[in-house]
Amino acid sequence: MPVKSLPAGTRARLLTAAKKAMKHAHAPYSKFRVGAAILLSNGKIYSGCNVENASYGLTNCAERTSIFSAVAESGPKIEIRAVSVVNDQGVPCSPCGACRQVIYEFGPDATIFFQGATGPKQAHITELLPEGFRLQ
Repeated sequence: MPVKSLPAGTRARLLTAAKKAMKHAHAPYSKFRVGAAILLSNGKIYSGCNVENASYGLTNCAERTSIFSAVAESGPKIEIRAVSVVNDQGVPCSPCGACRQVIYEFGPDATIFFQGATGPKQAHITELLPEGFRLQ
């Protein structure tokens, strides 16, 4: 599927929201702060950060935090158009597998913006999760 472009101003707002959320990350164990922001089809932006726990399995990623916040406020019928992910280390950081599946659940046509190995990168969710599924 082709990657859909966003207007430069919208992409900048999404990046700014992700960077702002990153500053609130609770990452005392990994020291790796991540922020994410999602753009919904209605134009609303929701952001989130990673929240670690001493029991690592209970940690929540920034991407899922932003999506769950959107669902909590707007309900389960949200449609994600785009996701921006940033980290405080400046290293490559695409969404993990769990986050990719959750993004797909609410945005099967979403574009993801993240730090790649050679600089900023964007990809369609189906490039990152070729066999994503929805039970609808």
